[in-house]
Amino acid sequence: MPETMSLDEKLAISNRACALWHAGDKEGFHRLIRTAPMPPYLAKIYKEKVGVEPLIKGGWNLSEAEAEFGPDWLSR
Repeated sequence: MPETMSLDEKLAISNRACALWHAGDKEGFHRLIRTAPMPPYLAKIYKEKVGVEPLIKGGWNLSEAEAEFGPDWLSR
């Protein structure tokens, strides 16, 4: 099981990503924000509304969703 990211680590990523956004680096923002785990409830909604393929291709960190729903949750 992947190591859990602390709230402080998540906030640090969010703050750095926001700084990139405000500096006009939208690509850097999107790349960095995906390194923080997507909350399980959002991952579930994303899967239902957008589909599995964009979740996989988007490079999202789904470690918390996998921990909550199981490693095969995307294929169910």
